[in-house]
Amino acid sequence: MRRPKTFSLLKALGLALLAGLVAGCQSAGNVSSPNISETVPAERALALPPPGGPSIVSVVEHKRGNGTEQMISLYTSSSVSGQNFLKVQFLGASGANPGIGSASYQMISENGIIREAFAAVPGVQMARSTTYLQNSYGPFSYASGESGSGDTCIYGWQQIRSSRSAHTQARNFGMIQVRLRLCDARATERQLLGIMYGYTIVGTLNGEIWNPFGFPHGADPTLGRPGNPIYPDEGGYRNTPMAFGYEPARPEIQSRVVRVRSVQPKAEEAPLQLPPPTGPRVPLPDGASGQPQPDMSAAPSNEQTQQRTVTASGVTVPLPECIGDSAMTAACQR
Repeated sequence: MRRPKTFSLLKALGLALLAGLVAGCQSAGNVSSPNISETVPAERALALPPPGGPSIVSVVEHKRGNGTEQMISLYTSSSVSGQNFLKVQFLGASGANPGIGSASYQMISENGIIREAFAAVPGVQMARSTTYLQNSYGPFSYASGESGSGDTCIYGWQQIRSSRSAHTQARNFGMIQVRLRLCDARATERQLLGIMYGYTIVGTLNGEIWNPFGFPHGADPTLGRPGNPIYPDEGGYRNTPMAFGYEPARPEIQSRVVRVRSVQPKAEEAPLQLPPPTGPRVPLPDGASGQPQPDMSAAPSNEQTQQRTVTASGVTVPLPECIGDSAMTAACQR
């Protein structure tokens, strides 16, 4: 008796399910992360800010199938949302990190880089610079803006890649992408731009075929040639270089200084003005003047003591002994 085909199919499915359950029980059950990102020490950063520039806070490294990408977080002193960073991406030989997806070669486009700038510096109106600029690695550009609270921000970008003529010799195919985001509450645009001139790439791509810098340049042809004097930097032969780095400003502590004004005594004070006398005027004796007489002796005599008067506003008042019946005394007659 022949068995139906349906029974055979169900039996095959049951055996397959049983084999899967047995294989699952034998697995170790290890947990793996599909995202190959890890925090590395600052000493392993592939690019460094210039001496005196913002310090490195952390470095997050992401492996690619054809290279490595690092997000280097920098010290931030700004009220603008986001973190200052220096981002570098090394793209070289395929298969550098097997089993990981590769990043594609993307040229810098005008619309794409402006979207990057606005995403990195939210809430700040960024304007792209139209001036041609060049550092030690080649040409670069940037966008800058100022926040509502007065913070200065820049977003710089650079693609380091050898010239097309070097590619014809089947070498120098590597490429390095650099992005810089900086916002500071007290630094100027020129100070922030100095980071683009002073940063250093310390990472390399193995193999001459992946060299992104091209062939090394020779010495200056003016060296050793007669008729080409070379003067010191102060003489103006070389252009004044851009200052590298900037010192993050700390908030100023304002203290109130209390000044005590010293009161100097006046050299001569005005005499005290007494109010005019009130009441009836007393007539002066014959021969007496209305002005007070100066004291010519240090100690008054008995006669002057008997004739002591009270002076107020230039009026001399005689002693009581010289008024009335006693006016005929010898002291009053003098």
